[in-house]
Amino acid sequence: MKKTILEDFKINIKIKLALLWASVTFLYLYGDYFELYVPGKTSGIMEGTSLLDNPQKLFMASLLLAIPALMVALSILLKPIVNKVLNIIFGLFFTAIMLLIAVTSFSEWRAFYVFYAILESIITAIIVWKAFNWPKQTDLQETI
Repeated sequence: MKKTILEDFKINIKIKLALLWASVTFLYLYGDYFELYVPGKTSGIMEGTSLLDNPQKLFMASLLLAIPALMVALSILLKPIVNKVLNIIFGLFFTAIMLLIAVTSFSEWRAFYVFYAILESIITAIIVWKAFNWPKQTDLQETI
């Protein structure tokens, strides 16, 4: 019997990083959306007693969550060394934040949030790993 081998091709590191950042961004959005279903959340938003209860906090949260969304494009567009450094820095930063959120969000109504935070931490840790192990280009001059 003839064995069928499925075709596979090498995916560029920049595309891998962009896809991982896109996944993290979607998980952030889903987590924040589903949080609206937690009892008392929308009333707190309506009354102005939520975590983001003033313009400065709202702006800071906007800046913070703009980073993963921008990293989708930056992972493709930036030169390798800057790309590698930013992916490591922001990957470590978001891994730490999401682990902190996972540890401090344990409750019956926030189990989904802990789940997302753990997934996000895993993905951002993979981003750090992939960026740290960025493939090296062999110099053709050395082989001649």
